[in-house]
Amino acid sequence: MNTLLQETETQKSKILLALEDKDTNVQFDDALENEMVLNMGPQHPATHGVLRILVKLDGETVAAAVPELGYLHRGYEKLAENCSYHEFIPHTDRLDYLSPLMNNTAYILAVEKLLGIEAPRRTKFIRVIISELARISSHCLWLGALAMDIGALTVFLWTFREREKLYDIFEKLTGARFTTSYTRIGGLEQDMTDDVKATIQQFIDQFPEKLDECERLLNRNKIFIDRTDGVGAISRDKAVALGMTGPNLRAVGIEHDLRRASPYLVYDELDFDIPTFNGGDSLARYYVRINEMKQCVRILQQALEKIPAGPIHAFETKKVLPRKERIYTKMEELIHDFMIINFGVEPPVGEVYHAVEASKGELGFYIQSRGEGHPWRLKIHSPSFMNLQSLAPLIQGRMISDIVAIIGSLDPVMGEADK
Repeated sequence: MNTLLQETETQKSKILLALEDKDTNVQFDDALENEMVLNMGPQHPATHGVLRILVKLDGETVAAAVPELGYLHRGYEKLAENCSYHEFIPHTDRLDYLSPLMNNTAYILAVEKLLGIEAPRRTKFIRVIISELARISSHCLWLGALAMDIGALTVFLWTFREREKLYDIFEKLTGARFTTSYTRIGGLEQDMTDDVKATIQQFIDQFPEKLDECERLLNRNKIFIDRTDGVGAISRDKAVALGMTGPNLRAVGIEHDLRRASPYLVYDELDFDIPTFNGGDSLARYYVRINEMKQCVRILQQALEKIPAGPIHAFETKKVLPRKERIYTKMEELIHDFMIINFGVEPPVGEVYHAVEASKGELGFYIQSRGEGHPWRLKIHSPSFMNLQSLAPLIQGRMISDIVAIIGSLDPVMGEADK
């Protein structure tokens, strides 16, 4: 028994030393007598993935915290260096696995920028459509999970009902419900049919009413408001200093959205607003994402109305995989297909960075090329990783129960945070 107690005290001392190393402003005098170190995660459902948080508690108040990432690290950036540009597409599905279509698009846009090619106009509209559908899908899961973390299980069921409708659309469009691997260098895996277009129209016609149901259940719910209003607040300057991005940044009143600040695809041809809020707390982050879903419907409606006819693949024989009907009928196309599949496309020597406004913020890919069929270096700017940097100051001084609400309001996905 004495041995067990001694081992426990030794383990506590190691944890305290780790906390002191990472946060030199925190004092740990008499910590073992008056305070407790709590290990939250990495399997706790409220951490939204394999996120571990070392929390020093004074009663139920958080005196200090150290978020620890890396439990889902799969080495995707290093893996990319051993894949051709085409082979890496399925791996992007597994980053923010709640919006794989958005990840596909972000990566392909970076590769096309490196190759110096441009996808056809119809392809650009379809990429906008799938990106906004992915944003709604991701935000629906965020809304349901946040509400469930706070205690409102009904909203979780309602939002998953809407996500099932979206997965039916993804299955019709791509042949897969979850990990789609839909985009291609210079184009798409297949075209959008009229049936898919009609199904998307049906979804956006009924979705605002379903979203309004969720709002009516939460916006005037005293428990939900009390658990989010003023909880996890952050100032504008602090948010910028910590590199917060996406809805979490716009929740402090900063109107920064790459679809407006650095337009890509055809976003500059579409009319939509950038929702912002000035609270900087969990409730502000809730309002921003709710309004973003409403703007997604506006964007989708315009894109469906404006989408032109035409090809979905750029005619770049040595850079874009040819269609199967051409491979089977033309010898040159067969040779190009063989070379691209086996050796990869050969971009010029250089480096590029391209980012999109993903559901969680700026998702960017930095590619460094030596003219080979695979990247020499590939780095991923992950919005979840950037937003999690704010977690420690957000939860300091709050109660244990507030940690759950704050993590839910940040909407991290550990698949892209750990890469």
